Amino acid sequence: MDVQDIKKDAAPRKLHQHLYVQVLVAITLGALLGHFYPELGASLKPLGDGFINLVKMVISPIIFLTVTTGIAGSHDLGKVGRIALKAFAYFLTFSTLALVVGMIIAHVVQPGAGMNIDPATLNVGQVSTYTAKAHEQSVTAFLLNIIPKTVVSAFAEGEILQVLFVAILFGTSLALVGERGRMVLELLQSLSTVFFRLVSILMKAAPVGAFGAFAFTIGKYGIASIYNLAKLVLTFYITSLAFVLGVLGLVAFFNGFSILKLIRYLKAELLLVLGTSSSESALPNLIDKMERAGCAKPVVGLVVPTGYSFNLDGTNIYMTLAALFIAQATNTHLSLSQQVLLLLVAMLSSKGAAGVTGAGFITLAATLSVVPDVPVAGMTLILGVDRFMSECRSLTNFIGNAVATVVVSRWEGALDREAFQAAMNTPPKD
Repeated sequence: MDVQDIKKDAAPRKLHQHLYVQVLVAITLGALLGHFYPELGASLKPLGDGFINLVKMVISPIIFLTVTTGIAGSHDLGKVGRIALKAFAYFLTFSTLALVVGMIIAHVVQPGAGMNIDPATLNVGQVSTYTAKAHEQSVTAFLLNIIPKTVVSAFAEGEILQVLFVAILFGTSLALVGERGRMVLELLQSLSTVFFRLVSILMKAAPVGAFGAFAFTIGKYGIASIYNLAKLVLTFYITSLAFVLGVLGLVAFFNGFSILKLIRYLKAELLLVLGTSSSESALPNLIDKMERAGCAKPVVGLVVPTGYSFNLDGTNIYMTLAALFIAQATNTHLSLSQQVLLLLVAMLSSKGAAGVTGAGFITLAATLSVVPDVPVAGMTLILGVDRFMSECRSLTNFIGNAVATVVVSRWEGALDREAFQAAMNTPPKD
């Protein structure tokens, strides 16, 4: 899409026609319904689940088509390798930094200090489901799970990394066969256009999904429950905001763009993530918008899907902050070496955490199960407010992946600066 297309797409529309306005209104109405009619609000969970399932339905083919056509169309496999290396260098650096930031803030604020909770008095049964899932996670299991049992099962099970694995292999093979694969490449490019049109159709249901998901959250847990551990929740939100505006803001500044303009450009997707507590709900739109903003297709195709598993800034901040909160609340003293071990384990267990509700809680359980010094039972202390922190985790993860895509595109010399500036200064209609 060239600059004129972007400006044409940004033509003035009536306020109520903007997706972000519709989602914002839906979230507000959902919160009100959930607060005043909690049982009715809680019963609307299927609306949110249904919308997320609609989006998940198209995520696998979109990732496959985007990555495959990006690799096959680049005609330079060495370039694809460079993109992957630069992306993982970025992911490792800033994911680690997010863990360190969470740990530092936990020490400075000490949100759990003074609670004096005896772990023996806590009901472990409340978190047994999460700890059971956590035990299934290990580095070996995670790596083996990247390889699907069959090509078809990768799509049937909707595993992002499995689909990405298949797409990279297929795209590489398509590039190697050269001219003989041209018709296949053209077919996949046409299919890609069709699927992105399908996404635009599905997004019409976004306000309904956001309404149901938010009504359920407030109806089920109640607005008052967020005050139970207000200091932890507030600390997490402020830390995440500081990380986005401070750390990612500096990254954006030194790479020639404004983090605030990027957030404005993605406002509709961010509100959708807020309403559904799932960054996956906006994944197809993120791919589309990054390409429309001038980021090269091979970069977008590799960075965005892999970032959903390896570049989780919000989840990483939450992991160390929550773990130290539990330690402080239960008067568990951790030595420097134990805290370093906690950080290293969190660095590994956070990889592969999906962008859906509850994944951060499961990875926290996985981390604590490996570092026995912090009682896993302490997770019951944050179970009631974890649902409110999941939105912040997803939002921070989403913004982090958008920044990573622009930065890696710039490093690779694959950023159309004119199209990017046009997108930042005249945001698209949604």
